[in-house]
Amino acid sequence: MKRKRVLAVLAAGLVVAVAAGLYWFQPWKLWVDETVQESLPLPQTSAQTTESAAPAPKEPTIVATGELISHEHETSGGVRILRAEDGSMVLRLENLDTSNGPDLRVLLTDAPVLPGKDGWFVFDDGAHVSAGKLKGNKGSQNYTLPAGTDLTRYSSVSIWCDRFDVSFGAAQLTKTA
Repeated sequence: MKRKRVLAVLAAGLVVAVAAGLYWFQPWKLWVDETVQESLPLPQTSAQTTESAAPAPKEPTIVATGELISHEHETSGGVRILRAEDGSMVLRLENLDTSNGPDLRVLLTDAPVLPGKDGWFVFDDGAHVSAGKLKGNKGSQNYTLPAGTDLTRYSSVSIWCDRFDVSFGAAQLTKTA
């Protein structure tokens, strides 16, 4: 009788440990890709355009660009930061290709992009702004940066796994405007 109780407690503990491990690591995401294809954010134009109407809004200005390098996971694609005529900014990932994972975020950071394992853990150490959860591990997608984001403070973008505090990939930004 006592042996059955011990086995039942061990079995229950094993079930809880397996469930917790599955929740924490989410291993199925290694085989599940999420592709998101968002179009380039373009200025809004009115359907009632006349000769006396205000001029059409300008195209967004590219203020920074970068190319993603691999860190913890094989990662590639481009990064552009665009400023709209109204001053709002969008961080755009283009042709992103990385692994899926738990709790992935897009961070704008002040950390330098270092190749290899040296660059895996640095992006949440200093100043950083979260542009939001990664919408998909493949494709092109837009992230609105918070109002008042000062780009002079930030020099890189990381695809950051918040669960394990590691960079999947990162891009050094080159300011263009």
